[in-house]
Amino acid sequence: MDKHISTPIDAETAGGLHAGDYVYVSGTVYVARDAAHKRFMEALDRGENLPFPVENAAIYYMGPSPAREGRPIGSAGPTTASRMDKYAPCLLDLGLRAMIGKGKRTQEVIDAVVRNQAVYFAAVGGAGALLSKCIQSSELVCYGDLGAEAVLKLEVADFPLIVVVDARGNNLYETATGDYAE
Repeated sequence: MDKHISTPIDAETAGGLHAGDYVYVSGTVYVARDAAHKRFMEALDRGENLPFPVENAAIYYMGPSPAREGRPIGSAGPTTASRMDKYAPCLLDLGLRAMIGKGKRTQEVIDAVVRNQAVYFAAVGGAGALLSKCIQSSELVCYGDLGAEAVLKLEVADFPLIVVVDARGNNLYETATGDYAE
């Protein structure tokens, strides 16, 4: 089923999504990969706040290519989400509502998704140039020294995603294979 949602994403919205739904997201999405996640944890260990409001936020695991002339960003395809698995439960417990990436997640992350009424979306790998057309603006938030792994704030319109793990723990990567088993 196709659904259109906006960020920030509350628990009710996340709870209304089901594994396999096609979702078009509009609003603010933050970009952060493993190096930024490591810094998030270091900041939290020092008792500092995160550099963006994490409650009900969506984080996209992506490392953009340089923007072409007249565009806010270059190719914007997803990166493998499992590299953030050691950090994701903590961020979900702090109120993160949505993660966007590609690939499977650990059971610990899935448990945190359920515990926090969150959602894990997949963006289509290999379609970064097409995905970038849904990005209206890109702004550096912090960690500019990380280059392509800096934290960015994106404004997106109808960004196409698929619900992989829903708030009940249903996992499309597990259930979809059954549709094709003999």
